Amino acid sequence: MNVLVTGGAGYVGSHAVKLLAREGHDVWVYDNLVYGHRAAVPAGRLIEGDLLDRDKLEGLLREKKIEAVMHFAAYAYVGESVTDPAKYYGNNILGTLSLMEAMRAASVSKIVFSSTCATYGEPDSVPIRETQAQRPINPYGFTKLVIEHALADYTRAYGWGYAALRYFNAAGASADGDIGEDHDPETHLIPLVLDVALGRREMVTIFGDKLPTPDGTCIRDYIHVDDLATAHLAALNKLGQGTELKLNLGTGRGTSVKEVIEACRKVTGHPIPADIAGPRAGDPPALVADPSAALQALGWKAKFVEITPIVESAWKWHKAHPKGYDDRG
Repeated sequence: MNVLVTGGAGYVGSHAVKLLAREGHDVWVYDNLVYGHRAAVPAGRLIEGDLLDRDKLEGLLREKKIEAVMHFAAYAYVGESVTDPAKYYGNNILGTLSLMEAMRAASVSKIVFSSTCATYGEPDSVPIRETQAQRPINPYGFTKLVIEHALADYTRAYGWGYAALRYFNAAGASADGDIGEDHDPETHLIPLVLDVALGRREMVTIFGDKLPTPDGTCIRDYIHVDDLATAHLAALNKLGQGTELKLNLGTGRGTSVKEVIEACRKVTGHPIPADIAGPRAGDPPALVADPSAALQALGWKAKFVEITPIVESAWKWHKAHPKGYDDRG
């Protein structure tokens, strides 16, 4: 299948590109490289461009005879979305609508959309099922929810097929250590902890240690990036006219901040000092997926369930590339 991957130079997108290519699909990446990395894309497969350039997108879809789109391109810093919502509304909503109109003009009607558990906001209960109310508490989560609604409307009106995959905390790196996580700024817990082991930070900060969880620290569902890639491929293979898939992607197992730090200490052999700060506003004590719907709909479940092998894969990448893609290879 000819597949266009927007944001394919980014963290999750690049792992999806790698899997698609390995499975024999003809993959093209569209990325503006604001946060993505040229080195994460196979040679000759990157087209630089912006989502708001509808004409360029339409021309690309026609030229490459694209049959389906995987859409990862988005700004995804929760805090920044609060302080600069215009950036998020402009790219995540207007940019995606531009992509969708280009698809409509080029008669491309299949799309797998990178959504997020942030659409749920403060969950009513844990583990989180797809039937729970979606009440995002920040602009980032809201922009993703808007696009979920837009995709549903396009599907019903124009005969599209879509999957909105709401994933939890992406983590880890490819099994061969060739690509991995490289954000600037970095906000994800595991690479921040590993930075301490690499001597790039003095310590890691734990935000809150008296929360209503077993050890007092936040609990999250860490899903390996390769597992996310296989879920996107499984969803792509399910798409047909009128298909609507709205699925959580997670392991169903929560891991606390303290447990993550301890796993990193074990894997790296570094003491990794930590200090305690107050809890962050709007940070739910626990976010854990109920992944049973994805199993039923796609036959998919996470292979990486324990936190230690996830950390091991991340450590392999970060140890070999302490400056990320700047010193890859």
